[in-house]
Amino acid sequence: MNKKVLFTSQAALIAALYVVLTIFISAFGLANGAIQIRISEALTVLPLFTPAAIPGVTIGCLLSNLFTGCAPLDIVFGTCATLLGALGSYALRRYKWLVPLPPIIANTIIVPYVLRFAYGVPDAIPYLMATVGVGEVISCYILGMMLLYALNTFGKQLFKIENN
Repeated sequence: MNKKVLFTSQAALIAALYVVLTIFISAFGLANGAIQIRISEALTVLPLFTPAAIPGVTIGCLLSNLFTGCAPLDIVFGTCATLLGALGSYALRRYKWLVPLPPIIANTIIVPYVLRFAYGVPDAIPYLMATVGVGEVISCYILGMMLLYALNTFGKQLFKIENN
């Protein structure tokens, strides 16, 4: 199979899944704001299985932010936070328990400033870091690790990759 086609197909599928999950959770008011549990962020563990997850979650985040009506600063910096998290997850792919940490850290640091400056949320930055951080731990660490372990037995076959 052509590696470029496989890579592109995987990235597109991951992006589409990210968008669907974000729009779904947005209906409950949990995709954006000071208190958010964006379940689509669980997909940031997928770089453990394939590098195609990096553009997949990044493009998925970008499209989700556009479709859910985010402010321009959120579209740019929220997407950058997801990209940084996915790159970090890929870099730590040999250490399964550390894979969810980069997206948690990137979003916990970046998103509170987006909330303050793009949306004028009056809460203190440390409070916003705490609320965003808790949401990211739920999304990336708890849900992400559940996804990782669900895919652990057949992820390499599903993503057609060689051992890293």
